[in-house]
Amino acid sequence: MKSYTLTVFEKDGKTLLDESFEANNDQEAKEKGTKLLEEKGYENHTHRCVTEGRLVLFHR
Repeated sequence: MKSYTLTVFEKDGKTLLDESFEANNDQEAKEKGTKLLEEKGYENHTHRCVTEGRLVLFHR
């Protein structure tokens, strides 16, 4: 399993969430990341999910 980091930002650049999780692949990480965003009510905030310096999910 790979480690992924999901980060959510406020419009002024303040970090609202910085959470790590594990997934078997990038597709699973996208699904887990999206679910976390929905659960925490951050799906409409700027966010990114990265692994090993590679961008997996991004929304602005």
